[in-house]
Formats: sequence, structure tokens, C-alpha cells
Amino acid sequence: MTFNKELVVRLLRYKNALLKLKNLGVLKVFSDNIADTAGVTASQVRKDFSLLKIAGNKRGGYQIKELLEDITDIVGPTSGESIIVVGCGNIGRALINYKGFHSETFEMIAGFDISPETVSGSLTCPVYGMDKLEEFLLGKNIKVAIISVPDNVAAEVYDKLVKLGVKGFLNFARVNLREIDGVFVNNVNLELSIENLFYYINFMEKGTSI
Repeated sequence: MTFNKELVVRLLRYKNALLKLKNLGVLKVFSDNIADTAGVTASQVRKDFSLLKIAGNKRGGYQIKELLEDITDIVGPTSGESIIVVGCGNIGRALINYKGFHSETFEMIAGFDISPETVSGSLTCPVYGMDKLEEFLLGKNIKVAIISVPDNVAAEVYDKLVKLGVKGFLNFARVNLREIDGVFVNNVNLELSIENLFYYINFMEKGTSI
């Protein structure tokens, strides 16, 4: 089966949904339960599982434990991975201290900034100068980096990290970084996302159809 990014995204949503249900003490689920929790349709769940040859039972549904194992076999386990953030301004510092980036799944291990001595406050990992980036990454197999640098240097930082072997990026700079073969980018534009919400609300309130 060829790589399908949209399918992988849905599988991760299914996995998160199943983990939530498991934590509630649920042992068995149906496609409707997964769909409601994951925010998709039940027919999409069944279609994806059929494509991946994940079998359920019309009457008995799916065993959550077995289903989680099947999905993990497909997308691979994620445990003990390390991530870095490049650019330690307000966003970078907030991300470094975000508890979700310090878990059994992955750990924020370092930040990098052009002026590390100016980064103030209590941070949960060390911050190094940009001149230490290549040395730090050497032999560490860091797969994912977060970019939160000024817009005008984002592409340069991205290119450098790709050359150093990083394969996945969460980009907070207000420029879209383009994916290349074997490299994946999630561009996060907070201002545009909020602006879009206002557009949606305004269209709805005006009763405009497009």
C-alpha cells in the first residue's frame, strides 16, 4: 500500500480516540463509537479498516486492545522520541515549557537561538546557540524539529535542518515551508487560523453562500 498522509492522520485520530475510550474503561467499540470520538463518519472508519484489513465483528464490534495493537503495527510505535525547537522567543519558550512535550511519547531536549543568553525565565531544557546545532544533532537521530524563528530566516533554518537529517517539522513562522520527498511539514499560522474563524462566523451570520 502506498503512503497516504490523510489516512495516517485519521489513524492517529482513531488511536487517540481509542485511548480515550480505554481510559474510560471501555473494552469493545463499534465504528460509530470511534467515529463520534474521532470526529469522522462511521463509514469512513469502516472504509479505512477494510483497506488496512483490520477485521471487526458486526455484532461484537472491535476489541480496543487488539485494535490499538493493529494500528500501532501499521503506523509504528512512538515512544522515547526526542524533539528540538529552533527559535526561543515567546512561542519557543512556551513550547519548551509545555508539559505535553515532556512525556513518555516524546521529550523536548533542547532549544536553539541566535542569542541564547537573552532567553530568560525558567526553562525545562537547555538553550544553545545556533552555532551548536550541527554538533548537537550529530549522531542523535532527531526526527522532528519545531521552527519558531522570524519569517525571513525560516527557509534557511528549514534547509539546514533537512541537511542534518530532520524529517518532520512543526513550523510556526508565518511562511509556508514546502515539503520535499521524505520530509513532512505542518505549517501553523495562528493569526490566519483565528482570522479564518471570524470569516466563517461572518459568512454564517450574513447567510452568505459560496
